[in-house]
Amino acid sequence: METSSSLAGPFALGTFSAGPGPAFPGLVAGDRVLDLSEHASSTRALLERWDDVLPLLHAAATAPGEWRPLAELRVHAPVEPRQILQSGANYRTHVIDLAVAHEPAGGRPAEQVRAEVAAMMDRRAAEDQPYVFVGLPSSVTGPYDDVVIPPWCAKPDWELELAAVIGRPAFRIDPENAREHVAAYTIANDITARELVFRRDMPEIGTDWLRAKNAPTFTPLGPYLVPAAFVGDPSGLRVTLKLNGQVMQDESTKDMIFDVARLVSYVSQTVELLPGDLVLTGSPAGNGLHHGRLLRDGDVMEGTITGLGTQRNRCVDER
Repeated sequence: METSSSLAGPFALGTFSAGPGPAFPGLVAGDRVLDLSEHASSTRALLERWDDVLPLLHAAATAPGEWRPLAELRVHAPVEPRQILQSGANYRTHVIDLAVAHEPAGGRPAEQVRAEVAAMMDRRAAEDQPYVFVGLPSSVTGPYDDVVIPPWCAKPDWELELAAVIGRPAFRIDPENAREHVAAYTIANDITARELVFRRDMPEIGTDWLRAKNAPTFTPLGPYLVPAAFVGDPSGLRVTLKLNGQVMQDESTKDMIFDVARLVSYVSQTVELLPGDLVLTGSPAGNGLHHGRLLRDGDVMEGTITGLGTQRNRCVDER
């Protein structure tokens, strides 16, 4: 279980429970947790008052109180978002690798595909057009919970991502001001049924994100919410996923086409982002499709992002 010693800053926020008791928001400092349920019903309620709450959390982190050992608590997903906005095709190397992997047998040479996709991404960046779709909060599970692969999923894959957690409401904001609306960061793993991404019955319709990404437990989240002030510039974080101890993804967020500020701003032009909402920023190269190794029953994924801790999830295959 992750302690705050591996996190950026002196403390973080999370959601916990003890035995059969109800979940409660807690302040994590080292290997102990301070129950904050007297002050708020959830971490989302704390995010709704973030500007006022953050100084109080600083004070509480070093004050005496009824701290509980972290090892005795269950760690849940750190927040229950109202909305999840997910960015696709946002890491250059990842997009190129996917395009090569999806090229049919006898199709274009790999180098031609790489050159054409690189040109397309340069054009997207210049035109300021990220690719964003909607995820379902019902897909969220805890940072140490099992990921359940349903019987209909033939090609389950991993996609570790940096998630920006909204504090101040954001609607039609400029990129220059967007990070002021991000209260914290956390880790998300956007599990994907690869065979369902593209509709084969109606290719003209394109992608089917509902079935491909939104089954229960397909979005492990956490372990904690690390305040944005502790993380600083999110454009130089390391995103690393290990499968059964073997490194599969290991990339810097510098490889993003659109950074956190541009993504949050872009989404806010259409959607009013609310406290606790998540903006997932896309996944780097190194997913299972690239490696030719998809998820199996008993696999253990370990996802780490600089300063945000580590999540560990075992796969349970229902097929």
